[in-house]
Amino acid sequence: MGTASGSKPGTDIGGAHIGLIITVVALAVTTGLSGPRWPVIAAGCFTAWFLLSLTVIRGRGGRGGRGGRGGRGRSALRRAYVATFGWGDYITP
Repeated sequence: MGTASGSKPGTDIGGAHIGLIITVVALAVTTGLSGPRWPVIAAGCFTAWFLLSLTVIRGRGGRGGRGGRGGRGRSALRRAYVATFGWGDYITP
């Protein structure tokens, strides 16, 4: 059963985990084939995208906004994680 927004609970974070695993495997294979130069560049791009999305999410306030302890900071991290690796949800059936 879906939530009020129509999405399945937990689906987005599961897809992000899959995206992260695929990214790590692809970077490991690329390192084995071509050395560390391109995987380090790609990892830097993923890191920059994660930090950019975290900055935007925290800067906009709302869920996962500035400051505070507990769930709000985790919510911002989770949303940035899903923004970076959530594409893995489109790969799975």
